[in-house]
Amino acid sequence: MLNVPSQSFPAPRSQQRVASGGRSKVPLKQGRSLMDWIRLTKSGKDLTGLKGRLIEVTEEELKKHNKKDDCWICIRGFVYNVSPYMEYHPGGEDELMRAAGSDGTELFDQVHRWVNYESMLKECLVGRMAIKPAVLKDYREEEKKVLNGMLPKSQVTDTLAKEGPSYPSYDWFQTNSLVTIAIYTKQKDINLDSIIVDHQDDSFRAETIIKDCLYLIHIGLSHEVQEDFSVRVVESVGKIEIVLKKKENTSWDFLGHPLENHNSLIPRKDTGLYYRKCQLISKENVTHDTRLFCLMLPPSTHLQVPIGQHVYLKLPITGTEIVKPYTPVSGSLLSEFKEPVLPNNKYIYFLIKIYHTGLFTPELDRLQIGDFVSVSSPEGNFKISKFQELEDLFLLAAGTGFTPMVKILNYALTDIPSLRKVKLMFFNKTEDDIIWRSQLEKLAFKDKRLDVEFVLSAPISEWNGKQGHISPALLSEFLKRNLDKSKVLVCICGPVPFTEQGVS
Repeated sequence: MLNVPSQSFPAPRSQQRVASGGRSKVPLKQGRSLMDWIRLTKSGKDLTGLKGRLIEVTEEELKKHNKKDDCWICIRGFVYNVSPYMEYHPGGEDELMRAAGSDGTELFDQVHRWVNYESMLKECLVGRMAIKPAVLKDYREEEKKVLNGMLPKSQVTDTLAKEGPSYPSYDWFQTNSLVTIAIYTKQKDINLDSIIVDHQDDSFRAETIIKDCLYLIHIGLSHEVQEDFSVRVVESVGKIEIVLKKKENTSWDFLGHPLENHNSLIPRKDTGLYYRKCQLISKENVTHDTRLFCLMLPPSTHLQVPIGQHVYLKLPITGTEIVKPYTPVSGSLLSEFKEPVLPNNKYIYFLIKIYHTGLFTPELDRLQIGDFVSVSSPEGNFKISKFQELEDLFLLAAGTGFTPMVKILNYALTDIPSLRKVKLMFFNKTEDDIIWRSQLEKLAFKDKRLDVEFVLSAPISEWNGKQGHISPALLSEFLKRNLDKSKVLVCICGPVPFTEQGVS
């Protein structure tokens, strides 16, 4: 209709889309749910066939175990007997068999990177892969090289060296009371969303997102620092300054010692998920089955989730860590609803539908104010540059697929000078299911650039609005440019059949 590319949420290959049903699921037999699997792992049954022994597995031995009733898979150097898990795997047996008798790490990362396999498969652990003897390094010399702030070329892959960004580096300096760590990204599209900082006790960790890579500074600090710190970005030169407050006003002889993967530039797809514990501050009903959760970041964390990206929430459930992806939202669509005492950079909000027959969301709903939830660093590939000189923005959302649209709406109406029109078509089953209906109507009344249409699939007879499901007929009427040659962006989010119908 418009002949313009649409941006679907989650992105076609994103882990959030995979988690929400983007890959083909296989109907499981009765008694083969995730909770049934957890019960089996707690039963004391020998799931490895090794009677509790852990062994060292050679490549030759791994290759022998490549059948459905004898299937071993290696993930990040650990070997698991996944035969008992076959009937419980939502993706089906054939999906698991793709990695049978081999190293399945790359395949796992493509489909399941967000899954906490160590917890899910801990009773299936056979042992470690046998490794060849390595040449020992003189780590004292390595430490000297690492902590001078220059990136050793050995820690950058050939691909990055040829195609990736210029090598980043860092330095540090101090005053009597402060320590400043300066990161030189050598990029000009760096902002506060690009840097994630966590420090706990003497461990300091800073992740800088540079295009499709992550530059990691990971140091055991030589002296103690206070919890609170500040982050400043000089966008014109791509410089980041992290200012730490010393606990004692003494001179530091050196910054600290390197920890795992310090001073490395790594493709983001190859990095593991890093979590920090966030405290539940408030929980309020938005609809009959949807809640607005507010989580507070630790004072020793700087994290801002970019527009269009998601994080993972992790909870221990009956002894197993379960992980689910969610897109953070703003605390409100209307500025007068926002609490000024809650600064945006310390709080993360989530609109989450509670599935009472599910495993994760009922546990989340049972949390009390003051309880903790583990929150990962952000993931996603939506680029805010798509909004440059944008004139017409079309948003298609179904149910909680509305969540990525919240920040997009706030940003579009406040930060895009060229914007002429925003149109939101919001699909739900009934009126009671519409998230933030009152706020959307007030925002549309307040800002005439915004049009909102609600479409219901099972309305009551008194409903005067649009009815039905997403269809070419509905879209042809909805997707009309403000001007013939205006710059257009279409964003769509919802269940997979909805997004597929909308994009096709």
